[in-house]
Amino acid sequence: MQSALDRLVAGGLSIGIEAPLDNDWTPDGDAARRAAGRLPGEPDLQRHAELARLADRLGFRALWVRDVPLYDPSFGDAAQVFEVFSYLGYLAGITRDILLGTAAVVLPLREPLLTLKSAATVQHLSGGRLLLGVASGDRPVEYPLFGRDFDSRGSRFREQVALLRGGAADLPGGLAVLPRQAAPLPLLVAGLAQQQPDWVGARMDACLAYPGSADDHRRRAAAWRAVAGDKPYATFIHLDLAEDPDEPLQRHRFGLRGGRLALIDELHALRAAGVGHVGLQFRRNRRPLDETFHEIAETVLPHFHAHTETTHA
Repeated sequence: MQSALDRLVAGGLSIGIEAPLDNDWTPDGDAARRAAGRLPGEPDLQRHAELARLADRLGFRALWVRDVPLYDPSFGDAAQVFEVFSYLGYLAGITRDILLGTAAVVLPLREPLLTLKSAATVQHLSGGRLLLGVASGDRPVEYPLFGRDFDSRGSRFREQVALLRGGAADLPGGLAVLPRQAAPLPLLVAGLAQQQPDWVGARMDACLAYPGSADDHRRRAAAWRAVAGDKPYATFIHLDLAEDPDEPLQRHRFGLRGGRLALIDELHALRAAGVGHVGLQFRRNRRPLDETFHEIAETVLPHFHAHTETTHA
């Protein structure tokens, strides 16, 4: 049976989706948010389960969720709102094939043994579909509220990674964290998590890179592979898919707008740059998300997933 990481990059490049499943960063979406009385950056969650099932049925490879413990009005992004492991457990129950990833769990804010138990639970309930993205966090305001020190988050990150890797094998008196895992949890690092590149490359199973152009990723992927070998490298695009398939590519912060032909060209360029997986985020997407999901599944995924599906069949 393929591991979740093997499935993520099978075929050379795969395409997933990043929650929240809402286009609330568009003018229409923001107007709807104001009318509903939601906070800035708080998405509409009415269709999240329906759209998650749709992404699963259409063959998107992974569904990514972020870990944002507290809403900060100065940051203005509530992510997908739900607590990350609770939400992953729910998603595991309503989907069948799609991989479930965190991008990324802020380890230093969490109690280590409960993090291990939560991740192991999701891995078990999902049938091995968890991709555990981890990070050190970048919001200083959160740390004192959790009784944690911001400046020492790097050392706390290393301690938690050691626990996740070791499975709490050194607990006294026969104590254990259940459910037990047949294999170590896959760890994907977002950024460097306050660590040296060599340390990250040796201990992490994959890299979650910030959005950028193909040239950006060519440099970053080369730096990753210099310390990590051929371990997977993934990134994200904030996508606004135009209705006109020929509309040329326009870049914006963290992503692009363009027709499907421009998207296909961009994905080919990312694959050539060493990217193994791209998660698409749709908060800037002006078209209905179900319509957009269908277009990508029917016209874009076959360029990248067809070999994998043929092999699996």
